Amino acid sequence: MSEKNIILSVKDLVVKFKVRDRVLTAIRNISMDFEEGKVVAIVGESGSGKSVFTKTFTGMLDLNGEITNGSIMFEGQDLAKMTKDSDWEKIRGKKIATVFQDPMTSLNPVKTIGDQIAEVIIKHQGKSKAEAKEMAIELMGKVGIVNPELRFDEYPFMYSGGMRQRMVIAIALACRPRILICDEPTTALDVTIQAQIIRLIKDLSMEYGFTTIYITHDLGVVANVADVVAVMYAGQIIEYGQVNEIFYDSRHPYTWGLLSSLPQLGEKGEELFAIRGTPPSLFEEIKGDAFAPRNNYALKIDYEQEPPFFKVTDTHYAKTWLLDPRAPKVDPPAAVRELHDRMLVLTAKGGIYGEH
Repeated sequence: MSEKNIILSVKDLVVKFKVRDRVLTAIRNISMDFEEGKVVAIVGESGSGKSVFTKTFTGMLDLNGEITNGSIMFEGQDLAKMTKDSDWEKIRGKKIATVFQDPMTSLNPVKTIGDQIAEVIIKHQGKSKAEAKEMAIELMGKVGIVNPELRFDEYPFMYSGGMRQRMVIAIALACRPRILICDEPTTALDVTIQAQIIRLIKDLSMEYGFTTIYITHDLGVVANVADVVAVMYAGQIIEYGQVNEIFYDSRHPYTWGLLSSLPQLGEKGEELFAIRGTPPSLFEEIKGDAFAPRNNYALKIDYEQEPPFFKVTDTHYAKTWLLDPRAPKVDPPAAVRELHDRMLVLTAKGGIYGEH
């Protein structure tokens, strides 16, 4: 990957939170580059650190959280060292925008939808009121609102959940950001609307050329939207690769567990797989591989020493001792080995989310 294509570069990032008299290490030495124009999915269980990681890109950590180590380089600036609100106002929303899970928390209930989009255009693009209205209507059409001219003066309560989420995306795009962070944007929506929103984000990213960071606990979403996937566990990225590499050649047992757990790929009469146990407490220092106590394939060294990243291909890396040349050969579980065939069947039926 050439240097000119890297839009955001994270090195050795550590984030800690003070909780009463204790310290929780939410992000543990993450390094990752984001390539311009790509859709990057960050996947993992709740509490793995996905949202905390991306909040550092917009200075939105809770007051009891702080970056204690590392750098986040964006347009020649180290975001990890920014502390002033006036500096963050030049980044947050304008260059790095976020679409959150619940659209109602992002919309003002007493202002019309059109005014909320136009307001952002006026503030960030310096347009006149008339120009902003015209651009807002165009954006409403882009995100799939029928008859946007007529709906410009409507209020959020007049829209369905899916329509409100489309409006939040329109507001984010009104800033013309270089990076769009989508934090579980479809969780509260029904399956059919999820598929529409996923496709919308993918289409818009291709049209506008922005980099998308898509946060989700659902690998089923990833199959439809991502170019690249980063799998997170206990505050670390434990596997990283192109979407086909993660789905069809994954190497970390935790990734195998996530793939085996996909309800969309289950068959009638089969018991749905679940990863046993629970993630470790991030209040405690973790020795060895954090996933070891839940890992059916754990080696003795997993309990003693943290694994490094092993290179699978130029685009695929996994943090597991199973890739050490001295490790015994281990095959993925049957559900992962059969994944390609099951995905083909599912796609033939209309896609992993029933998209037609």
